[in-house]
Amino acid sequence: MRAMKQRLRQALSQRQKQHIVDTRLAPSAVLVPIYYKQGQYYILFTKRTQTVKEHKGQISFPGGAYQEGDETLVNTALRECAEEIGLMAHQVEVLGELDDTVTLTSAYIISPFVALIPWPYQFKVNEEETEEIIEVPISALLDKGCLRQETEIIDRQTVSLYFYHYQQSVIWGATARILNQFLDIFAQVM
Repeated sequence: MRAMKQRLRQALSQRQKQHIVDTRLAPSAVLVPIYYKQGQYYILFTKRTQTVKEHKGQISFPGGAYQEGDETLVNTALRECAEEIGLMAHQVEVLGELDDTVTLTSAYIISPFVALIPWPYQFKVNEEETEEIIEVPISALLDKGCLRQETEIIDRQTVSLYFYHYQQSVIWGATARILNQFLDIFAQVM
């Protein structure tokens, strides 16, 4: 695990992060939480409740909108993880950042942070925001059979849309775009 962690940290630090600056969009951040369990790596996702303001019922990475007291976007991601699933910041080892991405159905710029988290962990799910925690082996996500890709024109721009199918879950939207970038990097370091 230590060798993978070093290779992933190095791969993330050597790339030029694509920042998006648009004052019409609200800054937000998510954590891409990775852990090692039973001989393989997993990514943790959350399924949002039907009572949240936006992205009802969608599968996402833990995270949310920047707040004044956060100071940095990584702090936003860590605060939101603590609020949504009880994952405390001191338990998280941030390895690096992925490119900013824009939500297509709401007005957010998402800054994703890749992190290792401990396993097992005693999560405390905030039932107002999180319906369930979904664990997906990275090997399943790398299987070509789980990915469907489409291209669509949105606001006169060609956009790649990704749909990752795992058991009864479909990961799509900004989460799938972030996941696609992460999986490309992860596949190169493994």
